[in-house]
Amino acid sequence: MAATARRRIDPSEGRAALDAWQAAASQGAEAAAPPSRAVLAIAVRYSLEEIAARAPGNSVEVRVPPFGVTQCVEGPRHTRGTPPNVIECDAATWLSMVTGSLSWADAVESGRVAASGLRADLSDILPL
Repeated sequence: MAATARRRIDPSEGRAALDAWQAAASQGAEAAAPPSRAVLAIAVRYSLEEIAARAPGNSVEVRVPPFGVTQCVEGPRHTRGTPPNVIECDAATWLSMVTGSLSWADAVESGRVAASGLRADLSDILPL
C-alpha cells in the first residue's frame, strides 16, 4: 500500500490560488495583474500534492522549478541518482495542464514539457 501524500498546503488555500491563477490565465494579456509569485507558488505546490495524492507512488518525478517537485505513480521505487522517469516544465505549462486548458499531448508535442522514461506520461491523470 502506498503512503498517503503529506499535505503542506491547506486544500482550500491551494484551490483558491489555483482558481486565481486560472482566472488570470483566462483573461490573457488583458489581465490587469497576474497573480503574485506567492499565489503561483501555492497553486503549483498544491497541485503537486494533489497529483501525488491521486496517483500515489514513487516511479515518476514531476519537477516544476523553482516551485516544487513530487514523486507519483505506482511502480518501481527510485532511490538514488537521476530518476528513470522525469517530467519537467515551467509553472504556467504545469498549471495549464492541471486545469485542462492545455492537454498533455499538446504540451509534449510543442516541447513545453520534457518527459523521459517509459512511465513519464500523465495523460491519464491530468487534468486534475
